Order: sequence, then C-alpha cells, then structure tokens
Amino acid sequence: MTAHKTYWLEHAWLGTHVEPGVALDVNTDGRIAAVRTGAGAQTPPPGAEVLRGLTLPGLANAHSHAFHRALRGTVQVGSGTFWTWRDFMYKVAQNLTPDTYFALARAVYAEMALAGITNVGEFHYVHHAPGGAPYADPNAMGEALIEAAAAAGIRITLLDTAYLSAGFGQAPNQHQLRFSDGTAEAWAERVGALKPREHALIGAAIHSVRAVPAGQLATVARWAEEREAPLHVHLSEQTAENDACQAAHGRTPTQLLADHGVLGPRTTGVHNTHLTDADIALLGGTTTGTCMCPTTERDLADGIGPAVRLQHAGSPLSLGSDSHAVIDLLEEARAMELNERLSSRTRGHWTANSLLAAATADGHAALGRPDAGRLEAGALADFTTIALDSVRTAGPLPRLGAETAVFAATASDVRHTVVAGRHVVRDGAHTLLQDVPSALADAIATLRS
Repeated sequence: MTAHKTYWLEHAWLGTHVEPGVALDVNTDGRIAAVRTGAGAQTPPPGAEVLRGLTLPGLANAHSHAFHRALRGTVQVGSGTFWTWRDFMYKVAQNLTPDTYFALARAVYAEMALAGITNVGEFHYVHHAPGGAPYADPNAMGEALIEAAAAAGIRITLLDTAYLSAGFGQAPNQHQLRFSDGTAEAWAERVGALKPREHALIGAAIHSVRAVPAGQLATVARWAEEREAPLHVHLSEQTAENDACQAAHGRTPTQLLADHGVLGPRTTGVHNTHLTDADIALLGGTTTGTCMCPTTERDLADGIGPAVRLQHAGSPLSLGSDSHAVIDLLEEARAMELNERLSSRTRGHWTANSLLAAATADGHAALGRPDAGRLEAGALADFTTIALDSVRTAGPLPRLGAETAVFAATASDVRHTVVAGRHVVRDGAHTLLQDVPSALADAIATLRS
C-alpha cells in the first residue's frame, strides 16, 4: 500500500527517547506505513505536513464518565464527601436524554481532542429513561456516546456497565433505576446488540462489587471473555465499600472478583486505592490492569493508591480523567508521580518515559487497542503534538522533551491532534467543532434548565 501522506515531526518521542527530525508516512487505511529517522529525515520532505514541537502517540483516556463534566466547578462549593458528591451527580444524571447526552459528550470528547486524547474509555451506565423504562432503542444512550465520539473525531471503547443494585443486598434506589437492567443476563442481552465500528469498540464493565451481586459477576466476565473484550471495574475506591464487602462476604472486593473469575489480563481495576497486600498480589499475579485517576482521586479525597507496588507486582498502569475535574492526561501522569513523592517523601518512582507509556500504549491496550499508542510502522496513525515554546515548556533542551511533557506541559500546550492520519486539532483549534467552549456551556446549561 502506497503512503498517501507524510508528516514531518520536528521532534518525536519514540518510546525510549526523543528523536529530532522524523518523517512519518501514513497509509490510506489510517495506519503508519513507515517511520524514517536519521540524515534523510532531518529536513521536511517535499509535500510533507510539518508539525513543530514534540509529537507523542495519541493519549488514551482509559476512564471517563462524560456527563460528570457538567459537575466541574459546581461540586467544588463548600465541603462534603464522596457520597455527597454522588448525590449531586445523580441529579445531573436524571436530566440526561439521548439528545442532551450526545450534545454534552460531543463537546467533552472535543475537549479531549484539544488535550491530545485520541481514544477514550467511556464507563457508561446511564442506560434507560428516568424510572428505568427502556428507550425504544434500548441502547439509545450508548449509541449517542458512540456517535458523539465520531462527531468529535476521536476513538471510543464503550465500556457498557452492569449496575444492578444500590449496595450489597439492596435494590436500586430511585436514581439508579435508569442504570439497571435488572439482571446480568438482561444486561448481556442488551449489550449484545451493540456493534463495533471503525472508531468504536464495545467492552464491558462491572460498576463495582456493591452494584453487581456476587452471583452475577461471572455472567459479565463470561460475556467479555467470549468476545475477548476489555472488562473494567471500579475497585476499592472507598474504604466504606471495602467494609461493606467484608461484612457481606467475608473478603475484600479484590478477593471477591477473583473468586468469580473477573480478574485477568483483559481486566482493568479503576482506582485500586485501598488494597491489602494479598489484593496487590492477586491483581499483579493475574496481570489485571490498574487505571489511576489522580485528579479525581484527589478531588474526591479518595486517597493515594499503591500504584508503585501494583506495577512492581505485575499490574500494568493506565490513566483516566474520570469525573473530568480537569481533562489533562499530562497532569494525570504528573500527579501519579507527585502523589507518590508526597506519600513516600522520595522522588523518581517512574521515569518520564514510563509515565508517558501509561498515558499512551498501556492506556490504549487497556481499551482493547494494542495497535495504538506507538509511533511505529503498522500502528494506528494517532498522534499529538505539544508546543516546546510556550511559557510552560520553553527552555529545556528538546532531548528532554519527555520530561518537559510530563513535568511542565499541560493540555493547553497541545497544538495538533491527528486520528487515523487526519487532523482533528490543527494549531490548537478543533476542526470539526468550531467553538468547543460554547458547545460545553450550552450543553451543560441545557442540563440545568
């Protein structure tokens, strides 16, 4: 297949180092045909599109609840706990319809593209109309999210979520009725009608051990296993959930998931904050992934999870913006390291290369896209370029681009985002949605009206 386009990257992060002058040939199928370095690529080839700055593989946002973007700022008033935050979240969820969710998610995913994110894992549990009645199309809400990602120009793994109970042995409350399919079997039947697309994969999620009865966990795990699909689960985010699980089942949430066949290399635990030594060994020994969401975990006062110990035990790390207190995967990577520094009072738990790997290749793998997150032949042509001449990034030598990206840059420094070889963000402007701030403001105002 003949390359139909060439990008010339002033500087490129190639996983282990920053290379100056890289020519990236892209095929018509949206994959990288060749990566050319050395003397022949030090200047832009004729006709190449020039990307000034540091180009990284596209960032993977492995954990998102798109509608939580409507909570930004509002839930920062006063004080409270995770549980009071959740009550406010329920009120926003009640106002969602397929149309309003499409409008909001399109704007949120466009904000992600502006932040260099090319793939999102949408942990989706608002399935039905208020009161729990299915829409005419039982997957109308999920389809709205899939279409929103297409309209924003990014990829999505829709992690359709089983959410069946309010707690151990408790029926869904009035807010949760629209989340529930009644049983895991009914959930599986509904989700089975969703079809993947070029930009969209279908995965599964268990909301939490409190939200799916133990006897039905295996049904969700089996659905994902049969389809070789990603399976995600909120895990030990709150000590109250751990205590309730011990009271109901005499074991930790991690042990309960292991007993029912949920853990494994296609499974990712989200947060993994309050774990025992045995939990860490179980997650690492099964190569179950860990998705850390530091900006949300600090916003909700959840705590600092044992990310270093998990990775050393064998659990691959990915990153997510979760409740979208901010949408900035560079900040998530930075926060994971800086949180560990505060907790341990030592520095240098991860290299900048390792943190970028969590934000790119390992995040895409957690979302079922092992062919993304690398600038190499055969990979998806998804990448993003960060300015090296902003007030935040100016000064360091270009060869320190990985360190500059992780420890100095922010989402505001993203200049270009390319998905499948096509510009979605050019010179800091979204090419498909001209006024993203207004789209966000309008969609959120509609939910409040």
